[in-house]
Amino acid sequence: MAGVQTAVALREQGFTGTVSLIGAEPHQPYDRPPLSKAVLLGKAEGSALDVDFEGLGIGLRLGSEALGVRVADRELDTEAGPVPYDVLVLATGAEPIRLPGAEGVPGVHLLRTLDDAERLRPVLARQHDVVVVGAGWIGAEFATAAREAGCAVTVVEAAERPLAGALPAEVAAPMTAWYADSGTVLRTHARVERVEPGAVVLDDGSRLPAGAVVVGIGARPATAWLAGSGIALGADGEVVADAHLRTSAPDVYAVGDCASFPSARYGERLLVHHWDNALQGPRTVAANILGEATGEPLAVYDPVPYFWSEQFGRFVQYAGHHTGADTTLWRGDPSGPAWTVCWLRDDRLVALLAVGRPRDLAQGRRLIEAGTPMDPRLLQDPARPLKAATA
Repeated sequence: MAGVQTAVALREQGFTGTVSLIGAEPHQPYDRPPLSKAVLLGKAEGSALDVDFEGLGIGLRLGSEALGVRVADRELDTEAGPVPYDVLVLATGAEPIRLPGAEGVPGVHLLRTLDDAERLRPVLARQHDVVVVGAGWIGAEFATAAREAGCAVTVVEAAERPLAGALPAEVAAPMTAWYADSGTVLRTHARVERVEPGAVVLDDGSRLPAGAVVVGIGARPATAWLAGSGIALGADGEVVADAHLRTSAPDVYAVGDCASFPSARYGERLLVHHWDNALQGPRTVAANILGEATGEPLAVYDPVPYFWSEQFGRFVQYAGHHTGADTTLWRGDPSGPAWTVCWLRDDRLVALLAVGRPRDLAQGRRLIEAGTPMDPRLLQDPARPLKAATA
């Protein structure tokens, strides 16, 4: 998504030079969200992006993995040989973290690529007993699809609750009941000791039958190929970009899941592994590539992060960044079908999570962007529109 959107944005903004899009996968560029939904369930054959690459004059080099960058020579090394560049944009995304000791065991799957989804589709069609390792966003989405397909599903999570790395305990707590409501077994405080053909063995000795195992324990930036390039990487292996999405190397930009950027809005560096970041960031990159050439002021990238998840019959949306908040307020009953959590700092909305309340999300996102002071008392009334809860 980030690479394609950068190429398209360059053309939309008037760039007339050569644009080459290089990717390791052999498939036409595709969208990822349908992989855990329609593609997985056989409701769609694929999710190729509706882009006329030929008409836009964008050259595709598919099935060509990037192997390294020689900054001094302005060359990208690929499996097909070196590719010279004037400007290079790194958009290699993230790769799933593998479960130690599970490599090579039959029936163990990841869900990140189109090939992953196509390998998993017959598993669901045969209604195997499925064990999902990890109760994060992707684990919940896959469990949802597997239950819809009629599989018996057990989700094992090493932490004490779902989404332990993403949300505070009191916010994730209501989501625990969603698993049981859907007929999914959730086992927390459950660490995998080993995976055998047909079974997952936990560290307490319990043995879970598994016709298939799906691992969803997180992702890390796909940047190992940049070792030795001199391009600065951060603590999580991400490319360290500046506020204009430039890297430490001249004329090299980074965008999407593989890059972090400094947020003046939140006062910290953000690494955002979500679709909207891969959609929005490229517009800034394209503007700055053109701006560097014309000497215009460069655009700053400081978005309100946004993502959504469909799981267990619920539409979950999140906007902002909550870690610096000093107040947490609820709108609605978290045991009900629709509710929102709002995070404030100095009475200004900095983040919200909306379950089945898309209007809250849309209005809240604009309020976060504007930095509008809120009235906490009015904010807690779920019948009052968010935009009418300002101070």
